[in-house]
Amino acid sequence: MLCLALTALPAQTACRQALAFGLDVSASVDAAEYRLQLDGLANALQSEPVVQRIFEMPQAPVALAAYEWSGISHQRAISGWVLIETAQDLDAFTDRLRRHQRVRAPSSTAIGAALLHGVEMLETGPVCWRRTLDISGDGTNNDGPEPVRLHPRAARADVVVNGLIIGSDSQTGDDARQMEIMELSAYFRRRVIFGPSAFIEVAIDFSTYEDAMERKLLRELQGFVVGALDLAD
Repeated sequence: MLCLALTALPAQTACRQALAFGLDVSASVDAAEYRLQLDGLANALQSEPVVQRIFEMPQAPVALAAYEWSGISHQRAISGWVLIETAQDLDAFTDRLRRHQRVRAPSSTAIGAALLHGVEMLETGPVCWRRTLDISGDGTNNDGPEPVRLHPRAARADVVVNGLIIGSDSQTGDDARQMEIMELSAYFRRRVIFGPSAFIEVAIDFSTYEDAMERKLLRELQGFVVGALDLAD
């Protein structure tokens, strides 16, 4: 499919990858952690290595969108789709992240509903060679359908689901936190992520979210750029 896209669209702007970010705003996320999440995503997108990757194929830009989620009925837009063709486009997207303010949301954690919302956004978004949904979260599903039940829907939409898990600011010690992270990582691997080369990235806590997001973006964008350039040669 990628090879056909590369040969079919030589004279027009193509979109190489649509990335939708779903950010957890359930009760386990306090006000400070909320800002660390949104500002961390903005800063990661503006980091020099990620900017280089984003603009590495100017003839085929990426498209970005973001939303927040908590309970089964709460999926709220942060930014609609933006095709990142210039530095100004990226500035506009990250500015929306930094200016976005929290509203009251249900306390529950509905990862399945968040996954469905992201898939629907990607289905109705720009036509790109690849569709990727990034789900960030610090807990397991406790409201609505289990995310694994939405995997067939993601498959039909040709969406890869990656995860960024966030350790809690637990006061019970490093050993307890590591155990929580291991359990949450196993849950995301079994029940949340989906698709070819799907993976998880880990933030030990919200203070390291920005670094984890940068690592994840570099991995997602690099893998695609290398494959696309190889096919184009």
